[in-house]
Formats: sequence, structure tokens, C-alpha cells
Amino acid sequence: MSASIAAPAADYQPADADPRFAAQRLFSLSTYLQECGEAEKAALAHKLHDDLGGLLTAAKMDLSWIQSRLDPQNPLISRFAQLGAVLDEAMDLKRQLVEELRPSLLEHFGFATAVRAHVEQICAKHQLRFEVTIEEENGPRLSRSASIALFRVIQAGLDNIVAHASAKFVRLEIDSRHGALDVTLSDDGVGLEPDRLRDADSMGIAGMRHRVLAMGGTINFRPTEGGGTTIQVRIQPSAPS
Repeated sequence: MSASIAAPAADYQPADADPRFAAQRLFSLSTYLQECGEAEKAALAHKLHDDLGGLLTAAKMDLSWIQSRLDPQNPLISRFAQLGAVLDEAMDLKRQLVEELRPSLLEHFGFATAVRAHVEQICAKHQLRFEVTIEEENGPRLSRSASIALFRVIQAGLDNIVAHASAKFVRLEIDSRHGALDVTLSDDGVGLEPDRLRDADSMGIAGMRHRVLAMGGTINFRPTEGGGTTIQVRIQPSAPS
């Protein structure tokens, strides 16, 4: 599977060019690199699913064939059972990697379903209470690339909560009833230090900002009432995606 993405135009500009133009060029380059990254993830997910998945399935079938022909008293029975368990773990790991690279629910069932499932999975894994509210009516239709970008924003927000917030509760609200798409992700953790929001090395936050801006949207970080952090994203109907 291959994917091609057109690189941003490399028009020549003199050394004293308008700095706003230089900033726009850097923004376009960053967007291009992110799109390339998503295309590479999709290609790798496809290869893992088809090629590695096929090899593991064949190995599992051959192992079952051998086990069916062994005498129940054969001392190798237990070793083959252990090998079967290892293959099962490898197949589970393959599925997890494919989902991380290219969420199948996003591909087949759309943004809302994929986001809900991801929040449920992450919160269950880290023993967080959660609430997901999705209101959909006449909202902007997200393109495939915009759906992936916004999914990655929520994914990064959850990663930050798990890694830094020491939270016990997570709330995700998605509302598209008023023409725009509003996404609010909040937690009851320790909060986000203002210095971290300004830190250029905070790649998670920088990446979230860039993805939203590339869609023509806005993203804000604010303290949650009672403690924690709230991330608010708005994608306007006219936003390019």
C-alpha cells in the first residue's frame, strides 16, 4: 500500500522576506510532515494486518494441526500449549499496534464512535472514571484527514491526562448541534502549569495546537473548576480540512 502527498511549494524568497511568509512556510511544512506521518502509519498498519497477521495465523493453524496429532501423554503437549499462548499474545500485540497506527473504528464507523471507544479503552486501562457526551446534529462534516487529526488531538489530550494529571475522572463532550464542532476534554487532576503551555519543547501540546490550527479551528487550555485542566476545540463549518 502506498500513499502520496504533495509537498508544499518551494517558491524562492530573498533572505529579507516577510517573516510572516517564513512562518507560513514553516506551518505548511509541519502540516505536510504530519500528513506524511499519517500516510506512513496507514501503510505500516496495512502491512502489519495483512502480512504479519497472515504469518501469525498460519503459524497458529500449523501448531493446532500438530497438537491434534500428538498423543495426550506426549511430554511436548505442554510446550506446544505454551507456544500457542505466545502466538496468541503476538496476535493481540499486532492488533493493538494496528489500532494505534490506524484506528479501524475511525475508518469504518466514523469519528464519534472511534473517539468514544478510545476513551472507554484508555480509562478502563488506567482505572479512570469517565463520561462521554456526544450531540450530533447538522454539524460540519469532517474529511478523512480532519477526522484523523482531531482524533489525534483527543488521543494526545488523554495521553497527557494519564501521564501528568493524576486525575480520577475524565469528561469528553462533543457538540455539533449549532453548526460548529465543539470538543471539550476535561479532567479533575493537578492542572497544567502555565509555563508548560508556553514551552516549545512540549511536543504534545504543540502538536495538538498545530493540528487544530491546520483545520482552521481554535484550541484553548484553561483550568477546570474545582481542579484539573479543560481543553476546548472548535472547528467552524467553513474550516478547511
